[in-house]
Amino acid sequence: MLDLNDIWLFVHVVRAGSFAAAGRKLSMPPNTISRRLQTLEANMGVRLLQRSTRQLNMTAAGREFFERCAPGLEDIEHASVSLTESQGEPTGSLRVAAPVDFFDNFSIEWMHEFMHLYPKVQLEFVLNDGRADLIAEGIDLAFRGGVLPDSSLVARKLVQSHLALIASPRYLERQGTPQALADLVAHACLATSQAPQHTVWKLEGPHGPESVRVVPRLCVNTAQGQLRAARAGLGIALLPTMLASEDLRNGTLVNILPDYQRDTMGFYAVYVHRRQLPSAVSALIEFFADKLERGIADKGAQACQRLLEAEAQVGLVQEKAVA
Repeated sequence: MLDLNDIWLFVHVVRAGSFAAAGRKLSMPPNTISRRLQTLEANMGVRLLQRSTRQLNMTAAGREFFERCAPGLEDIEHASVSLTESQGEPTGSLRVAAPVDFFDNFSIEWMHEFMHLYPKVQLEFVLNDGRADLIAEGIDLAFRGGVLPDSSLVARKLVQSHLALIASPRYLERQGTPQALADLVAHACLATSQAPQHTVWKLEGPHGPESVRVVPRLCVNTAQGQLRAARAGLGIALLPTMLASEDLRNGTLVNILPDYQRDTMGFYAVYVHRRQLPSAVSALIEFFADKLERGIADKGAQACQRLLEAEAQVGLVQEKAVA
């Protein structure tokens, strides 16, 4: 008869990537874990893991077994958390996957606000531009942009933005403001580093789709880098308005040729389908949805400052009460 504890160990080893990492997380000797998994394989009569001195990989049978077992064990873990949460506020540890530049686009101060609202929730952010395997890596929630492939995952669109042409007033004072799309050919433009010789910008104009071929004066391979370059007056950029909304609002950047734009893909919260989503996951999704609905220009700094001031006031009141 299979020992469910050994199956639980197998799932944790796969998520951790090694016996040593799993041992650190579970406070167990790696050789004990290895021995118990060998017992599991012997009882099943099939090899689940390919072991080497440098890496640990699942066999085809191991992957199938993991994909069948992991969701069930997650349901048990989350059922335990849900019972606790039903007695009070959201609680537990969340593992969140997001792009590397996530906290360039979304203020880290937002996390201060979230943790103030939900003090019993612990967050671990895994920043990687690759597509995380939510089940294999034990990811509770992933934030993703662009086109999402069909899958068994659940995706909730948090915001939809569009690309617009933006530049700083300082640049436009020096070089003039383009009056037509074709005028961009004579301007310093900012683009990604994939096409340094020329870049074709395809946009929707008042009379339908149009395109212009520009020769970038500066190429930067991240949207944040292009935004900073545009802010510094180095040229005209084609960027998501969501990303530049704070600059557009305060006049650091302006939208030129506003009749021309291009739809960009949405920004999503992605999670594994469950009959009942843990309330901590729901709380984080709703928190970001609210922030984005009110506009990314609210970078979180003001909210964070208000919280710090409120906490300081509480401290003063407590000191007076003690005195």
